Amino acid sequence: MNRDDMIQQVKEKYASIASSTSQRHFHDTTTNITAEAYYERLLQSVINEISNGTFDNVRSADEIINKVAADKSVLSDWNQAIY
Repeated sequence: MNRDDMIQQVKEKYASIASSTSQRHFHDTTTNITAEAYYERLLQSVINEISNGTFDNVRSADEIINKVAADKSVLSDWNQAIY
């Protein structure tokens, strides 16, 4: 799949996930970050990886999201993104 199409699909998926996240639950499980900020940072990290070709062998946005959910280490800049 084209990287631009994949980025658009991932944006839509993360927007859906972020809007369905309970703000209270999210604050109970993290510190000093809103759900919106968390998912915006996560989305930007995923977009960077798509642009860099990290997910060129992946066929769908769902597959990318599942890989990232299972292991954030696939995002080379995640440690910097969460601070």
